[in-house]
Amino acid sequence: MMMEGVRLMAVGMLTVFAFLTLLVGVMKVSAAFFAANAHLFPEEAPEGTGTPRTDEGELALAIALADMMRRGQKV
Repeated sequence: MMMEGVRLMAVGMLTVFAFLTLLVGVMKVSAAFFAANAHLFPEEAPEGTGTPRTDEGELALAIALADMMRRGQKV
């Protein structure tokens, strides 16, 4: 019974080791492929994803209004 458990543990560990070795190999091959063909996959930044710039006056006003509302004062 003990040897069956050891055998099952060994089979499980070898299975996981084989899978992880295969995974590392596939990752290295895909990294080499994409490095060689990077010109085919341009990186484009999507438009409108940046945060809009505000001046310091608008930011100070927003903070002051939020503080007044938190304290329960009328705006």
